[in-house]
Amino acid sequence: MNAPYIVLAMNYWLMKSEPAVFSFRDLMNMSTKGDIWDGVRNYQARNFMREMKNGDRVLFYHSNTNPPGVAGIAEVIGESQPDPTQFDTSSKYYDPKSTREAPRWIVVRVRAVQELPRTVSLYELKTIPELEDMPLVRKGNRLSVMPVSEKHAQIIMNLAATVA
Repeated sequence: MNAPYIVLAMNYWLMKSEPAVFSFRDLMNMSTKGDIWDGVRNYQARNFMREMKNGDRVLFYHSNTNPPGVAGIAEVIGESQPDPTQFDTSSKYYDPKSTREAPRWIVVRVRAVQELPRTVSLYELKTIPELEDMPLVRKGNRLSVMPVSEKHAQIIMNLAATVA
C-alpha cells in the first residue's frame, strides 16, 4: 500500500519596503532566522498578513525609490503574532488603542530566499498584458502587503531572469 501524497499549498504575496528604511539586501544580511515584518498599520494589509503561512513566498518590493520594483524573493517562516511595536511608547508604530489582551496589529517573520538577477521595475510590470489585473499595477492601489497569484509571481520571476 502506498502512502498518500501530502500536497502543500503555497501562496504568494508582495510586501513593500522603502530600501532606505529596510532593503532586500538588509534582509539578506540577517541570519536564517530572518526578521519580523512590523509596522503595518493598514487593516486590509494586516488581514492579508493573517492569512500568511510558513513556506509562502514573498515578492520583496522596493517602493519610494527610482525605479520602484521587485528586488528579491523571501519566505514566510513565522506566522502572525502581535506586533511588539504597537505597545512600545517610544516606537513610531505605537498604538495607544491597542492592548495586549486585544492587539490590533500583527507581524510575520520572513527570511531572504534569493536576490533576483535584476530588479523588475513597476514600469516594466505595467507593460505586461498578463499582469494588468494584478493589484500592484492597478491605479490607486497603495497597500504595503497584497496577495499575488502564482501565475503573476511566475511571470515576474521569469522577467527577472531575462535582460531588460
